[in-house]
Amino acid sequence: MKPRITDIEKENPIIVGLDIGTTKICVTVGRRSGTNKIELLGVGKAESAGVNRGVVANIQKTVFSIREAVSSAEGQSNVDIKVVNVGIAGQHIKSIQHRGILTKSDDDEINRLDVERLISDMYKLVLPPGEEIIHVLPQEFTIDNEPGIKEPIGMAGRRMEANFHIISGRVTDIKNIKKCVDNSDLEVSSLVLEPLASSEAVLDEEEKMAGVVLVDIGGGTTDVAIFHEGIIRHTAVIPLGGNIVTEDIRQGCAVLRNQAEQLKVRYGSALADENKENEVICVPGIRGRDSKEISVKNLAYIIQARMEEIIEHVYYEIKASGYEDKLIAGIVITGGGAQLKHLVQLVEYITGIDCRIGYPNEYLAKTDMLNKQTLEEMKSPMYATSIGLLIKGIQTVEDEQNMASEERELKKPRKEKVGEIAEKQSKKESWFTKIISEFIKDNQEIDDETYIGKK
Repeated sequence: MKPRITDIEKENPIIVGLDIGTTKICVTVGRRSGTNKIELLGVGKAESAGVNRGVVANIQKTVFSIREAVSSAEGQSNVDIKVVNVGIAGQHIKSIQHRGILTKSDDDEINRLDVERLISDMYKLVLPPGEEIIHVLPQEFTIDNEPGIKEPIGMAGRRMEANFHIISGRVTDIKNIKKCVDNSDLEVSSLVLEPLASSEAVLDEEEKMAGVVLVDIGGGTTDVAIFHEGIIRHTAVIPLGGNIVTEDIRQGCAVLRNQAEQLKVRYGSALADENKENEVICVPGIRGRDSKEISVKNLAYIIQARMEEIIEHVYYEIKASGYEDKLIAGIVITGGGAQLKHLVQLVEYITGIDCRIGYPNEYLAKTDMLNKQTLEEMKSPMYATSIGLLIKGIQTVEDEQNMASEERELKKPRKEKVGEIAEKQSKKESWFTKIISEFIKDNQEIDDETYIGKK
């Protein structure tokens, strides 16, 4: 029997993340735990059939997979899922740099509402036809010609400028994702760029300050996000991933697709020289045909060629960003592709930058709601995006709550002022009525002459 959710625990809102990937659709249900970590309440997975290279290709199949994953997550968590935070990826994602300016009428301190006003102005930016803004990320602020300010709230100033990293995507692809979610009887709370979500799950603030590249190798795409001084500086989506490696194995070794996938997962290696010459895998033949022998070294050669291509693409993006020499924390690889043997060595060999694999276990709290096996499985790099979407959703809710409380605080002094004015007004009125009452008694009619004479 599942443990019941107590009233105290209900105070932290339950958030749902929906990762629509090329190979799997994953639904994560969770909330902020008492230890300030993320408590997973339920996980639902389903095979993704209608998604190609991070983009929805078949709505019906995608809807079917989403429903399957949602019902599985609902069963585990005892939560009725209605609103979800959805991840978005694909080759159509573009990022641009832009500068925004806001001029205030007074020199009062800058509050959160002013910053929100400047950010909402950026959403009005004119883009090429068929594109829509997904994220507006402020980088650094300039207040009254004072540059390099990261946190402007509370500072006094009249003119606020900011550099923005704006991420946009194709309108049709965004609509297709929303349509899939709508048809699954769900509501989209927010769209989150997948490398941003993954970064929340596997990177800490120290790494983001030092300078780090997040490389999320998924099934259909490889997402790149570059951070420096705690700010996102560059994003890119490369249309190559683990599926293309499987396809190469299928053609190169002349085996079935599911056999190629098993070969990659079980015996795959990104460095051919690390494997022995005489190691052989026996693959069963189709319908009574003779079994096939495949050399592990040859298999590694096929994988290495494709992985080198993906890493070179990533390295090109690092160079294009202009932050190649500022990456103290190096490269962090996550996603399903990160599980490939000897990948770290290959990345370090090609780029000359330090590398590690990012596991999303840092922010996960222990929970009784999930069985131990599922919890251990969720700590795999494969689920970094799913957990990241959950973290992003929780952060958004908390930010909204903070904003609401700040708005209430801002309104309080105004109310007091209004009270003072009303008090003064009533004093004036009482003074006036006092004079009038001297002249008007018992409905007595007084003409102008009498009034002037008395005065």
